[in-house]
Parts: sequence; C-alpha cells; structure tokens
Amino acid sequence: MRRQQGMRLDERYVPYLQMAGLYHLARLNDRWFRLDEPLVSAFVERWHPETHTFHMPFGECTITLQDVAYQLGLPVDGRYVSGCLTDFHVYIEGGRPAWQWFHELLVVLPPANQIQKFAVNCTWFQETFGECPEGADEETVRRFARAYIMMLLGTQLFADKSGNRIHIRWLPFVARLEEMGAIVGGRGWSGYNPGISEKGPWVQMARLRIDLLQARDFIWMPYSTPDILQVVHPEVLEPRHTMLWQCVTSLIYFAVVEWHQVDRVLPQFGGVQPPPHPALNINFLMSKDERGGDCWFPSHLQHWHLHWETRADHVLRFDVVADPRPSHEFLAWWHQHGKRFLSPEMYLGDPRGIPIPAEATQRGAGRVPDMDRVDDVPDRRRVERRARVGTCRSDKRNLACRFRIH
Repeated sequence: MRRQQGMRLDERYVPYLQMAGLYHLARLNDRWFRLDEPLVSAFVERWHPETHTFHMPFGECTITLQDVAYQLGLPVDGRYVSGCLTDFHVYIEGGRPAWQWFHELLVVLPPANQIQKFAVNCTWFQETFGECPEGADEETVRRFARAYIMMLLGTQLFADKSGNRIHIRWLPFVARLEEMGAIVGGRGWSGYNPGISEKGPWVQMARLRIDLLQARDFIWMPYSTPDILQVVHPEVLEPRHTMLWQCVTSLIYFAVVEWHQVDRVLPQFGGVQPPPHPALNINFLMSKDERGGDCWFPSHLQHWHLHWETRADHVLRFDVVADPRPSHEFLAWWHQHGKRFLSPEMYLGDPRGIPIPAEATQRGAGRVPDMDRVDDVPDRRRVERRARVGTCRSDKRNLACRFRIH
C-alpha cells in the first residue's frame, strides 16, 4: 500500500480528520505496508463481478462492510455518496460553478495543463499543498486539511485506474467537514491492476497455494479474537453500523452501484452456507464508467438510492453456529457449478476427485435468508442497437464506417 506522496499528515489536520471520520484511515495512510503483488494478482483472477465474490476451491468469500469497519476504522451507516458538478447552481444552496467553488475553498486554481475535465493531477496537489506553512492561521490550516482529505479520498479510498488524478467531485463534502462523517464509508472491492512482469512464476505459485486450500484452512471470522476487539475504533461497533455488516444492499459511489451480497458468504458471519440464490447481477450499472457526463444525482438512479434508504429492511437473519463452514449441500452444489481450480492439472496432482469431507454433513443444510429480489435494468442504448441490426439504419451506419476505414 502506497502513501500519499508529498502529502504529510500534519498534526494540525487531526481535528478536521476526526470531524470527517477519516482520522484512522489517515494514520494508516501515513505508514508503508508491504504488498504481496503476486498473491493479490492470484486473488484478482478469482474475482467474479457477477457475484461480487472471490471464487475459492471450497466456496465464495468477499470483502464486506465488516472488513471496511475493522481494517479502515470507517463507520458504514450514513448517507450515500452522490451529487452533481455541472449544475451546482441548481442543486446546491447558494450554488456556483464548480471551479469557482474550488477556488473559494482552496484559494487557488490549477493551471489548465493540470486539469482533465473535472480531475486535477496529483502532482499539482502535492506541490501546492504538500507542506502547510509554519505559523499558518486557522483558515489556512483548514484549507490544507481540505486538500489533504481530497487527496486521501481520491488516491487511497476511492482511487481510479489512473491513480494520478483527483476528481473534484468531493467539493460538496469537504466544504462541510462537520457533516462528512455521516456519509457511507465503504464501497467494497476496488479495482486493482496487477502488473505484467517477471512476477509470472510467483503468481503461479500463489495460484497453486490457493487451489490447494480447503475450507478448514480458511479463517472465516478473523475479527472474533479479543486482541482485535481491543484495538478497533469503538464507533464502528455501534449497533447501527454492525447491523449493516449482514445487509444485502446497494453500495453507491456516484454513478457506480455495487452489491453488498453477503447472502453468499454466511460463514464469514458465523452461519452455515447453503446453495445461494442467483446472483444479484446489475450489468447496466456495472457498465457505467462516468464518461460523457458528470451528473450522478439521485434522480438519475432513484431506484438504487431508495434501496439504500430502506437498508434496515434487508438485514439477513440466520443462526450463528460453532462451525461456520459450507454445508454438505452447498459443497455438492459448488463442486458441480463452481470454478474451483485455476492451476493446470499437472501441478495440482488432480485433487478434483477428493470427496466432500464427512464433517460437512454435521453442519446441517443451512438456509438462504429471505430477501427482496432486484431485477437487472437493461441498457436501453444496447437494446436499441441490437434491435436495429439488419435494418436500413444499421446498414447505412456500417457502410459509413467502411468508407471511413478505407
């Protein structure tokens, strides 16, 4: 895990970070962590966007809001993260153009060569706000703290694939730091692009190690030990937050909507996993990449915002057992339908014939908790394009494309 290069955690920022609920994350960011890239790459191979889970030899596991709470110290209950930049004058009281508001909050504007649409190069942030001046007045410290928080959110918590630009979509949030702690802290698994390099053999070794794992080797509930409970931030353990750890709901980050699909990973919460319901796949929303616009206001995705607003109605109820591993019924289903192994058979010694362990029959059948189903929403543009195939309109477009190519 990399730190924010050139953005030192100044002690004068601490009150503002605490106000925004980001102090624990900032402390983590101020340290270096070793990252086992081949191991991460091997896990990325097992990530399935249809289910938002890692497909392991013995079943599924995923990153949950519980992980966000324990590892990042972020509370998870609050308002969804959404908004709009172009139409500030419509949606924001006392509205103003986005860059005018940027200048009012940070007292400086980046030059044109440091801006790409509504994103600013990280290097400009680092050079401009890297060191808060000694003896700075409170307003200056607050301004530098705002810049630090934008950098923290844009590069560590919600980084894009570029990894070198900060989007100014965070202006409405850093403008009111005292309200920022009320927004939702987690989004789930964020993108990671494994490097293509000489690490290939190490990735193969990590892949094989995962392929040979069995359910008894996997620590399903890593946060249940007393030494972990002693150091976790007490606020994240408040009932209104812990309740959502077991909630099947939509995680909203502007135009991106993902599922917190914990019904498929009940052993991570002490339950017995039965064969799951079909995946809550939302191809229409997963295809959104925010290109071509900067409006993500609730009216555009109202259905999903309402789903988050009723999150308390989607908390799963199930029995917690002493042996929270997949049931015999689930393993039989998983061996038939799951993609269990990624290594070539010559490396595995072909463990595919290993029978389901006898102790799995002692865990009971388990039951998928009842929950509301949410249908996928088709992308109308794709549907219309498919409908035009073979028509005069599509033939004319294809002909025009051929002329442009030649």
